Parts: sequence; structure tokens; C-alpha cells
Amino acid sequence: MMLLRLLPALFLFAAPAPLAARPVLTVERVVVLMRHGVRAPIDGEAPEGTRTAAPWPHWPVPAEHLTPHGARAMTILGAEDRRALIAAGLLPRVGCPAPRTVRIHANTAERTIASGTAFAAGLAPGCTIPVDHLAPDRADPLFEPLRAGATRFDPATAIADIQHYTGGVDALARRHAAAIAQLDMLLGCAAPQGCSPVTPSRIVASADGRGIELSGPIRTTSGTAQVLLLQYAEGLDPRGWPRIDAAALRRVGALHAALFDVFTRPPYMAAHQAAVLGRRMLAGLTGADAPPVDILVGHDTNVTSLAAVLHVPLRAPGYAEGDVAPGGAIWLERLYDPSRKRRYVRASYRTQSPDDLRRLSPRVTVTPLPIPGCGVTGLCELATFDRMIRRRLAAVQ
Repeated sequence: MMLLRLLPALFLFAAPAPLAARPVLTVERVVVLMRHGVRAPIDGEAPEGTRTAAPWPHWPVPAEHLTPHGARAMTILGAEDRRALIAAGLLPRVGCPAPRTVRIHANTAERTIASGTAFAAGLAPGCTIPVDHLAPDRADPLFEPLRAGATRFDPATAIADIQHYTGGVDALARRHAAAIAQLDMLLGCAAPQGCSPVTPSRIVASADGRGIELSGPIRTTSGTAQVLLLQYAEGLDPRGWPRIDAAALRRVGALHAALFDVFTRPPYMAAHQAAVLGRRMLAGLTGADAPPVDILVGHDTNVTSLAAVLHVPLRAPGYAEGDVAPGGAIWLERLYDPSRKRRYVRASYRTQSPDDLRRLSPRVTVTPLPIPGCGVTGLCELATFDRMIRRRLAAVQ
């Protein structure tokens, strides 16, 4: 009986101490890398000789250009991101942002400049936020570092690293045989030999020595898979084709994602592809004169190379792992803990599904990107993050 009377007292003394209050973190800056919105196919993206059940649909704009539908989706996305930035205290609830508090820089392609302009219209409606970019005849090293000759790129070293990373481009193609068969079903050409041109898998240095070129099943099918995704997001339904739904697009999207296993994810390729971009984003987080909101509008190769340097996967509803949503963006936030007087970086991936893009829905999915080497909180001390990422970037000439 005495033991029973003592038990409540024992439990009282053994009760855990209250959990310490979580620190209140202030968002000081956001640096964003965004892919452009829905565009018309690039000439040759679906290779010449690709067979289909019926003609390809007509697009309302020239090749590679942002579509009106894609522009509306980017404006809707800008409005949603505006809400997030207002909540973070980086944009005013009413009126225009103060001068030099928002910077948007795009690559020189029409689709990136137009995407930045459409996004700005939603981010700051009725305000003038210029979209900076270089002249169209210049290669911007932020987005096209190999073409710009921004690093000492060695194709032989790159090819060796790609082959090691993939297990060989032949093996890469074999691993995606089921997705290639699925693509044939979606194209519906009914040809016994398949719908896509057949060439051997091969990877070689580009003619100018500034990059590499891939041929074979992944090269020929990846672009076609992307065109099908863009058609769906645009709301185009080709007559005479088999029915294509979002689930099927996700499966064949693995072919487009596989392209980045060659061009941006191997460590050597990531180090060179993100060399200038990575430093620019670090400057946005650490530089004394950087704006609170810094937005870069580029391409899927930019987003995937940054993810590779961060050592984070890209996963989003409606897309194959490793593929990049139109308008999809990696956000790097600089946070301040006033109680500890420390600064941190937090990463996330903001996307809209193919169905959201098709319906012009405002829904945005935010996927946290915990950075390996920074603990389980998802936060990385700013100085640690800066040192870690710089070590993974190739030297800039």
C-alpha cells in the first residue's frame, strides 16, 4: 500500500520538463531560382521522324515562346507568391514595393523574359518592376555557363563522370525501357518498331569543346515526353491520339528527368552548370547590398543543377522525380534568430501540378528541401551553408 501511495509522487518528479519555446525566426531575404512557364515546343524537341497517331496540335505562338495560357499561369503564380512574401514581411500589403527591394533577372530567351514579366504582374500588380536581362545575342553565364565559357570545362572529364554517375548511358536507357514503351502507347503510332527514332546511346564532346552531346533513346524520347507535358498543361487535346492523362504523363516524365542525369546531376556537370548561378545566389543571401527579394528566371537545367549542388531531390505532385515543373522554383530564405543572433538558410521547392497549370488554378505546393549536412531541423547556418556550397562549385574564369 505504501508503494502505491508513493507512485503518484514518483511520476510527478519524473515528469519531463516543458519543451523550450521554439525560436521566432525572421525572414530577411528570399533568393528564388525559377523555371519559365508553359511554352511552345522547341524546334526538334520531339525529334524529326517521331511517329504519332495523328498530327501534332497547333500552338498559338512561335516555337519556344511563352504561350498566353502560360503567361496567365505565371501571373497567378506571382499573385500566390506575393501572399507568401507579404506574410514573410518582405512585401507591403498595399502599394508597390520600395525601389530596389525586388530584383528580377531572366535569361535572354523570349520565354524567360516573358515569364518574368508575367510573374511580376502578379507579384506587384499595377507596379513597375523591370525584368533585367542581357542582349539576345549574348550568352548569360548565369544560365548558360558552358556556352559562355565561364569555367574551364573539360569534356573528357565530364564524360567520365557522367558514365560513372549513370553506370553508362546504355544502362541508363535500359533502366527506362518501361517508360519508353509507355511513351509509344501515348504516341499511338502503332508501328512495330516503335514511335521514336532509334539511334545508339552515345556521349561525345560538342564540336566547340564547351559541352557534351548525347544521342540515343534518352535523348530522343526525353524531348517528346516534355512536349506531351506542355501540351497537357496548355490544355491542348490532340484529336486522334490515345487519351493522355496526368498519371501517364508522370510516368513518361521519367524520360525527361533522365536527361538531367547526364547534363546537370553528375558532380562534375553540376559544379560547372551551377558555377556562376550558385555564386550569384550566395551573394543574394550574404551580400550587403542584395535586395530582400531576388528572383532569377531560367530553365530546367538551372533548377536541376542547383538541386544537385544542394544535394536535394526534386519531388513534386504530378511530376516524375527529378523533373521540373513549368514555373517550378527553388526558394532559399535567409532567416534571423534574434535570441541567438544567428542567421540560417532554409530551402523549399514551390510547384504547380500539370492539372493546376491546365486549369489555371492558384494552388501551389511547397515541398521543404532539408539540406544534408545541416541537421534535422531543415535549417543551415548561413556561414556553414555558404562554405559548403562554394566548395561544390567549379572555379569561374
